[in-house]
Amino acid sequence: MGVGDKMEHGAEELKGKVKQGVGKATGDESLEAEGHADEAKADLKQVGDELKDAGERAKDALTDRG
Repeated sequence: MGVGDKMEHGAEELKGKVKQGVGKATGDESLEAEGHADEAKADLKQVGDELKDAGERAKDALTDRG
């Protein structure tokens, strides 16, 4: 998994947190909910990144064994 993808997913999570904060501060429940959804989506992408990385490490470990 590329560093760029990981940074993009982290930025998406931050964007969600900002939307949540702005929504909460302004009383905009729709924006706050959208922020929660954005953050959850980014979290899932980050979990996918971690699974891909773990799979690559496992593959590399098996390849190194011969």
